[in-house]
Order: sequence, then C-alpha cells, then structure tokens
Amino acid sequence: MNRFFIGFVLGLATFLNANAWAQSSKFPDQPIKFIVPFAPGGGVDQTGRLLARQLQLRLNVPVVVENRPGANGTVGSKLVQTASNDGYTLLFSAATHVLTNLVMAKPPYDPVQDFAPIARVGEAPLMLVISPQLKEQKLGEVIESARNAPEKWTAAIPAMGAPSHLATLFLAHKSNIKITLAPYKGTAPALVDVAGGHTQLLMDSIISLMPMAKSGKVRPVATTSSKRSALTPDIPTAIESGIPGLVYASWYGVWAPKGTPPDRIQWLNQAINEATNEMIKSGQLTQMGIEGIIESVDHFQKFIVSDVAQSAELLRAAGFKPE
Repeated sequence: MNRFFIGFVLGLATFLNANAWAQSSKFPDQPIKFIVPFAPGGGVDQTGRLLARQLQLRLNVPVVVENRPGANGTVGSKLVQTASNDGYTLLFSAATHVLTNLVMAKPPYDPVQDFAPIARVGEAPLMLVISPQLKEQKLGEVIESARNAPEKWTAAIPAMGAPSHLATLFLAHKSNIKITLAPYKGTAPALVDVAGGHTQLLMDSIISLMPMAKSGKVRPVATTSSKRSALTPDIPTAIESGIPGLVYASWYGVWAPKGTPPDRIQWLNQAINEATNEMIKSGQLTQMGIEGIIESVDHFQKFIVSDVAQSAELLRAAGFKPE
C-alpha cells in the first residue's frame, strides 16, 4: 500500500512538472523581435513593419522591429545568426541576404547554411529614378548619355547583392552601358543623395521611391514590371522604354537562427502565411506595390536555391568581383 502511494505521488509529481513545463513553453509568450538589417524608410523596413503589425494582431504579443544597418546588411543578419534559436529573434530581409557569399569576399556567415528559412512574404517590381537636376527625362535618354559619358553616371546601391544592385547590373547588361556603383547603408540615405545630385540614379522598390518621386525630389523614369504598375500608371516600363526583357522583382522573407526547432519554424510559417493572407485581402500589400506570397518552408528553401543560382549567373555575366 505504501509503495502504491509513493508511486502515485511520484507519478503525480511527474505529471504536474510536465504540465508546468508545457505551460511555460507555450509559444509565443514574450515579444518577438524582427531585425531589419537596413536603415528605416526603405522597402525592406516598410514591409517588415507592416508584417510585424499584422502578426502582433494575430499573436497578441508585441512584434518589435529593430533596424540594424551596416556592412551590406550583415550587421543585422549576424545579430540574428548568433541569437538564441528559440524563435523570438527573427531576420526580416530581402534577396540581399541569400547573396552574401556572392557579393562579399569574406562573408561573416553562410546565408544559406547558417539560417533557417521560415517564409517568403512577397515580391515587388522596382522603379528607376534619377536626380531631378539632370536634363534627361526618359530611360532612352539616360542610356544614351551613359554610353557617351559613363564617367558622369553613378548608381546608388542600398546594399551589394540587393535587388537594386542586381537590377542595376541587369540594366547595364541589357543596355550595354557601364555605370559606377556607390554602396549605401539602405535605401533612405541612397535616395537622399540621388535627390541632392551626388549620385545620378537609383533602382529600388516602387513603394520606397514613390513618395519622393511624387514630390518631384527625384525623377521617375521606368519600372521593371512586365506591365505598368497600378501605383504608377503614368510611368512606363523598361520594356516600353526600349529594353526588351528587363523585368525584375525584389522579394522579402523571414529567417530564424540555424537550429531553431522544426516545429517552431512550421508554426511561424503558418502564422506568417496567415498574416500575409490578411494583408492580401485587405489590400495593404497592393498599396505598397507588393504581390503577396504564401508558401511552405520547403518551397521557400527551393526558391532560395534557384534564386542564388540565377543571381550568380547574372553577377558572373556582369564581371562582378566581390570585395
């Protein structure tokens, strides 16, 4: 009888401890942090904040965005790589992230092997803007001027390996011109220098450039969409402007530190997909010129492999040398 009672007590204690552990391990039960590795105001930052707000509504815990720009986006990404792999510190970035090995001679991590992909949120075509102080009005005029005087044309690059970088290389390749590249710590400072005439052109997401384009602080020239964007119906596409095949889009995604439990990765994937679906239905993404994407972790992983391969070929064809 005593042995039975002791066994019962021990079993009850084990059950209570296990139940307490289950309750304490409920996810999420504390704020989730989105690290954006670029300066505030750019397309990555704006999209990350939009997703954070939507997730916060669904999860009932704070989802905080922290901007950690620098070193081609690797400062913020490194912070996530070395964070605890509990799913509470996540990276929100763009295609830039997965191309680190291609654009840096000494990358601080392997962007594919050292992170756990969670979800791709959306993709968006880019827009080309130039300094309003220039006499050129159309893309054809920009191309002609750059061919005749390449030393006068410098492109602002928010981050090496960013969609803006790849699209600029694509533009140069398609139009047979040479442009000097000037790296910046994000879209906002790059845009300021284009507006001030310190650099001549910039390609980045439509939403991040549209406010200054509408105000006349920069001059919109063309978009990289296959057809005119509903956000900028008066701006021609690069194809319309005489460059066949110049279609390019940025994309945004979420990553966790390597080693984050698979069940937590799957849980986050579902939560982000649900939040993305809400943003699609409400039109929030459309208003930013973004096409929402809902896909599994496996599909995101396969997309990354394909995107890296295509970008590597574009960089090789452009004769790009990592620094």
